[in-house]
Amino acid sequence: MEHVQEHEECLVQTQMYRVERPVYNEEFLQGQLHKKEKTPQPLSQKIAHSCRCSSKKAKSHLYSFLPILKWLPRYPVRAYLLGDIVSGISTGVMQLPQGLAYALLAAVPPVFGLYSSFYPVFLYTFFGTSRHISIGTFAVISLMIGGVAVREAPDEMFNIVESNSTNSTDLLENYKARDAMRVKVAVAVTLLSGIIQLSLGLLRFGFVAIYLTEPLVRGFTTAAAVHVFTSQLKYLLGIKTKRYSGALSVLYSLIAVLSNITKTNIATLVVGLTCIVLLLSGKEINDRFKKKLPVPIPMEIIVVIIATGVSAGMNLSKTYEVDIVGDIPKGLLAPKVPDINLIPAVFVDALAIAIVGFSMAVSMAKIFALKHGYTIDGNQELIALGICNSAGSFFQTFSITCSMSRSLVQESTGGKTQTVLAAIVMVNLKGMFKQFGDIAHFWRTSKIELAIWIVAFVASVFLGLDYGLLTAVAFAMITVIYRTQSPQYRILGQIPNTDIYSDVEQYEEVKEYPGIKIFQANASLYFANSELYASALKKKTGVDPCAVLAAKKKAQKRHAKELKQTNEQRKKAVLKLTNDLETSVKHEVINDELPLNGKSADANAQGTSPDELEHFMEPMTNVHCIILDLTPVNFVDSVGAKMLKSVIKEYEEVGVFVCIAGCSGPVMDDLTRLNFFEKSTTRDLLFHSVHDAVLSCQLKHCVQRQRFFVYQLLAMVFKSDYWLFLTGPALNGQEPKHFLTVSCL
Repeated sequence: MEHVQEHEECLVQTQMYRVERPVYNEEFLQGQLHKKEKTPQPLSQKIAHSCRCSSKKAKSHLYSFLPILKWLPRYPVRAYLLGDIVSGISTGVMQLPQGLAYALLAAVPPVFGLYSSFYPVFLYTFFGTSRHISIGTFAVISLMIGGVAVREAPDEMFNIVESNSTNSTDLLENYKARDAMRVKVAVAVTLLSGIIQLSLGLLRFGFVAIYLTEPLVRGFTTAAAVHVFTSQLKYLLGIKTKRYSGALSVLYSLIAVLSNITKTNIATLVVGLTCIVLLLSGKEINDRFKKKLPVPIPMEIIVVIIATGVSAGMNLSKTYEVDIVGDIPKGLLAPKVPDINLIPAVFVDALAIAIVGFSMAVSMAKIFALKHGYTIDGNQELIALGICNSAGSFFQTFSITCSMSRSLVQESTGGKTQTVLAAIVMVNLKGMFKQFGDIAHFWRTSKIELAIWIVAFVASVFLGLDYGLLTAVAFAMITVIYRTQSPQYRILGQIPNTDIYSDVEQYEEVKEYPGIKIFQANASLYFANSELYASALKKKTGVDPCAVLAAKKKAQKRHAKELKQTNEQRKKAVLKLTNDLETSVKHEVINDELPLNGKSADANAQGTSPDELEHFMEPMTNVHCIILDLTPVNFVDSVGAKMLKSVIKEYEEVGVFVCIAGCSGPVMDDLTRLNFFEKSTTRDLLFHSVHDAVLSCQLKHCVQRQRFFVYQLLAMVFKSDYWLFLTGPALNGQEPKHFLTVSCL
């Protein structure tokens, strides 16, 4: 077997191909190809086609809107039913205590967590496209809702004073009024977030999730874990403090807890720590023996049952003043229209919750879909979540999304006191706190993604989850601009005996062609980086047209001055000589030395000596061709196109030929639309590949060198100013340039 693998590897390494074809530039290639004719369809026909309905089209839309109609008739009962029942029971057992616990984060009575664990799950069955995610309450979303509820219905509005005594009848009524108001706020946020998600789904805006990158989401959820953990400390310690929301709420909550640390209820702390130890132990057992256990141990519901029994048996509420949830109402509430008057006050929060909830659900759904070989529809997921939230709000639910921990249990299985609920919340943050390990990972892999993670975390911790998310998204967009403004610029060389070109600074074997520079930037050309591109081109190639022209003009002036001084000295010497000669002899000498065009023949002969001609006919630079490799370029705007034309013109003036290679079809369309190909810039400057451009430049330079020697020979033979104009045709087929640039040929 090993010999077979070695033989296959040997064959792969020795595979070769040989292609013999002409050197293609864009003009020649377009002349050989025939474009397909596309008849543009009028707008009226497009609208009519989209509005036309057929039975096949209606069926397709119906199946897309209600995926259950597609998969339910094909459901393999014998193969899937048992696994789905086990998975459903396991996930449901987790859903109940988490629903109760996350209701505390949402600042609503625990029973509303149970409502949120039922209606949305039922609706998602009909409209969702993922087979494995568990829809329901989630810590991050619950905390965001709780922040809005506390802001819109603070304790001060209901005259609730921080106190360890809860025996007052008036105080209990105030608590009920506060909770009722916070439920209204949570329901209003849920309705609006659902409408936003539904609208985005119908408008096919599922792509908005791509702006929430993985580092951003992980940094954001880690910050949310800090918020959640801080908010549960008072329940763990049995301390009554005000609940804070908004910017710096984490600091205010910590200060409030620490300032009242002496009021810690020891019994509450013992119960809480015991529950945490049991929950962590159960999770560790499930993780370690997950392959041997038929189903995960439902430690959360076990802890709730045990704690409820202990609380009732020992009467913890009266004996040790341990806060309890109390009676949970039986049955379901009748439908009720949410208070739409609260919508203007919670619009921004609802938008953030809608986007975060969708991002969480889609990211988990994609992971499971990729693992199990099926696809999900992001737009349909938006519609499903929107229906779950908007319809669920009429049944007093708060906003839901995918739960990571429950989804993992559902996929892997084939498918109460306040203190205990706080412990459940804290333990379920374990996975989120593990995300602090991302710092070391991103430090090794990408500093920019590390910066996104840190900004998302810090902004969300100190500014609150809503403004923190907006800040993180804005920063992520800035990093995109930064990357396009600061791309990597490279000079390419040839891998010997191939048509492959790579970075000359990266590999020792890669060599440059003499006189040819191949320049590449891994970014598109647009207004934000055009000037940087031109500057990097001059720096990397070592040829600055402005500097070369300035140096040439300076040398010309210096040489003209030297010639003038030499001619004046010679004229004085001739005049002195003529005064000493006899008249007849003087007349003869003057005829022999008669100036031609203001210069003596001797002066002309010496002033245009072969050495001087060779000096002025030396190349301005040892680079005669520059190839711009646009293979990585995705688009070019008007500023980028003008920059390219300016670069071509500037280098042409110093005798350097600039051509372009590797343009994609869309880039060619951009250049054509921007009138790039006109006057001096023609399509024969564009080549299909870098190797085509290199071969063309080599041939062009060879022909021009032959012209150079002819012109140099003529100049030296005639020894006159005639050579000043023998620059030959310009490199791009332009009229001759009448200045001392014979050397560029």
